[in-house]
Amino acid sequence: MKRYDVCEERCIHEETVRKVEDEMLGDEVFSHLSNDFKMLGDLTRVKMLFALSREELCVCDLASILNLSESAISHQLRLLRNHNMVKFRRDGKMAYYSLSDQHVVQLLKMGVEHAQE
Repeated sequence: MKRYDVCEERCIHEETVRKVEDEMLGDEVFSHLSNDFKMLGDLTRVKMLFALSREELCVCDLASILNLSESAISHQLRLLRNHNMVKFRRDGKMAYYSLSDQHVVQLLKMGVEHAQE
């Protein structure tokens, strides 16, 4: 049976390969990118990021929205904070969380658009 999803003969397009090799990023950048996608690879964390894209929320609010314990939410927020995806501010006894920056907003927005196609 003939496969149409692979080359039938080996042929390296040297100019194209050289161009792409010149544009490749360093392993450190790819490592950070891979870690960001790992953070987005968890259903709870994606839901949390989506909620935070709508409004700044405290741990109690997130726990209520996602129907999870505050401990579970705190654990996930710690992971997201360590990966620079969320930030927090204190207001008295309350800790409010929001997305770190527009890059996280754009990642989430593009992911949602792709998922809805």
